[in-house]
Amino acid sequence: MNPQADKQIIQDIHTHPLFVGTTADELRDLLETCELKHYGKSQKVLYSKTPREGLLLILKGVAEVFVSGRDSNSEEVLEVLQKGDMIGFSSLADFLGEKSENPDQYAVEVRAVEEAVCLHIPYPVIEARWHDDTVRDFMLRQASIRLRDIYQSLAEQMKQASHFGESEPFIRRIHDVMTEPVIVVDQDDDVQDVAATMVERGTSSVVVLNDGDQLIGIITEKDLVARVVANGGGPGIVAKEVMTANPFIIADDAFYYEAMSSFLMNGIKHLPVMRRGRVVGMCTLSDLLRKKNRGTMEILHTIEESDFETIDAMKPAIYDVLSNLIQDRIPTTHLLNVITKLYDRLVKHAVTLAVRAVEDRGFGAPPVRFNWYMMGSGGRAEQFMLTDQDHFLVYEDVGDEKREQVETYFAELGTEIVRHLEQAGYKRCKGLMMASESQWRGSMKKWEERLRGWSLRSTNDNILLGHNFLSYRLLYGDPELHDQFVGVVEEILTKSKIFLYRMAEQEKEHPVPTLDHPIRALFRMKRESIDIKMHALFPLHHCLQLLSAHHGIFEGTPLERLDRLVEIDVFDAKTADEIRFAYEVVLSIRVDQAWQSYQSDTERTSKIHFAHLRTKDKEELMIALRTIRSLQNQTLGAFGMY
Repeated sequence: MNPQADKQIIQDIHTHPLFVGTTADELRDLLETCELKHYGKSQKVLYSKTPREGLLLILKGVAEVFVSGRDSNSEEVLEVLQKGDMIGFSSLADFLGEKSENPDQYAVEVRAVEEAVCLHIPYPVIEARWHDDTVRDFMLRQASIRLRDIYQSLAEQMKQASHFGESEPFIRRIHDVMTEPVIVVDQDDDVQDVAATMVERGTSSVVVLNDGDQLIGIITEKDLVARVVANGGGPGIVAKEVMTANPFIIADDAFYYEAMSSFLMNGIKHLPVMRRGRVVGMCTLSDLLRKKNRGTMEILHTIEESDFETIDAMKPAIYDVLSNLIQDRIPTTHLLNVITKLYDRLVKHAVTLAVRAVEDRGFGAPPVRFNWYMMGSGGRAEQFMLTDQDHFLVYEDVGDEKREQVETYFAELGTEIVRHLEQAGYKRCKGLMMASESQWRGSMKKWEERLRGWSLRSTNDNILLGHNFLSYRLLYGDPELHDQFVGVVEEILTKSKIFLYRMAEQEKEHPVPTLDHPIRALFRMKRESIDIKMHALFPLHHCLQLLSAHHGIFEGTPLERLDRLVEIDVFDAKTADEIRFAYEVVLSIRVDQAWQSYQSDTERTSKIHFAHLRTKDKEELMIALRTIRSLQNQTLGAFGMY
């Protein structure tokens, strides 16, 4: 470690139980092989398969230890570590000579929650201090505490997993799962009669009504035990004395996921269901878990079991779910959340099948780590129907002696991925933006050269490629390789600001049209239609991408980028809500139109005719366009274009 390191850091190290009691010279000798490491917010400190070669002492900041789920978007945090805590206790067995034969033994990962500084302490330093009883006692206590806390965390997560199954969004309405008719009691009923009613009707709760038949409370088994039995209560106690007044309620047309959120956020297990001010049913947590929609779950299971010959059956199954979501008028952003998870499973499975097919043809397993990315609507998590393929491959750099073998393998894999996706229902990209094409696959170094070439030659074609590329999203591969790739993208675009500037110039040349009152606008401007993609969706995407890149954010879906821009105060909460509203409006119109075209078997187009929109939709579109125009102006301003 640098001997000129901050004096406060040296002092914090010297007072830590691992080093306390050492002389200044001893400390200096020990720290010679240690290394200070700095991590930015959300940066990975340890990957799941990173070799452990010592411990990390947190000197500044906060880190969290987590396990990624089978779905790349899900993870469970096991513990949060702060200043003075140490990372890497799971590897102490290696230090003590208990080597594991399992190469994937380190299932956990560590990420900085905020900017952090850590001291990497190699095993020889720990060995040099191991003779000190104080050090051994400290390590034993820390390992014991960590073991206790993690077991408690895992136990709680296992309970949650057994309750809720896969963490997919649920799409049922409450009236589909509630119990009816609801069991009611009067506010003045004796509590013993209330208990007898609950036993007779086999229910764990009743609602309490006043003389006007209005809901004023709820009584659960827990209420009876806590407020009657535990207090030695008997005859003479009435319902209103033991009820929970003003209970949480839910509308009968609310969605399943809204009820689940209420249960989790409020720590309750019963929700009276309301329709036009009257209680009509009861929804319990057990109702949701017993009757939850299995359609999505069954499709996920079927996807995992499909092969090349049967994977084509997944498209109509997913379209059935999509049809129900559209028919129920579920919010479009939530609809896309549900459908994106299904498509993600489908394409990941297709890539897995492609890898197996290449191996079966004698090419063997992947020779190096690789990542497969989606672009376009799939990359933005906006794909609601299977359209064109849009994807690319990135793989590790290799020496000259292996380059031909590696390139041959990934040429074969790229072709096989395209074939499997086509079998699943994705058309080939007319612009050939697919991993089967040499310009859309390559080593890390090759991609670095490619990106630099785009930035140095800012032609209209390269700018178009850049916009499509910046919508990339990792769907299959290695997270550590992904972080390296994002680092390459960041380095190139940070150095080549002229490329971003030229992209902004193109936005200036295509201002978002705005409308005043829709009816007057139709007559005065003689505008009968608008291209919802070209005039609304694309400008919104491009502006969020440009603003994000301008502020050092180089990945994420539109809503994820928006959240990040709020975090760094580029947008305030009000502006962000306006952009989310505009996004929802434009996507909703786009989804409705595309689905109608699909059902009527007519040619799909992104042109929206005002005559086909309801008055409410016209008004909302007018507001959305103004918001997107404002976003466009803010983006141009960030690049000095006024």
